[in-house]
Amino acid sequence: MDPEAARTARESLDLAFHMSNILDTGLDRHTLSVLIALCDLGVNPEALAAVVKELRREKQSLSSLLPAAPSSLP
Repeated sequence: MDPEAARTARESLDLAFHMSNILDTGLDRHTLSVLIALCDLGVNPEALAAVVKELRREKQSLSSLLPAAPSSLP
């Protein structure tokens, strides 16, 4: 990737991450980057949102069963 394209990609991720924080999505920068990359590859964004919501529900239900379990999901 040429330096200009890398700079543009970084600025775009910075902007998306800032918007994500304003909307209080709870997504970290890496997770947001992966989700954006999947969208760029043609994955349906609504399907991704549904998967993220489902993973969060699963995390919450598992946390209630095992409160000492480490957290790695957004």
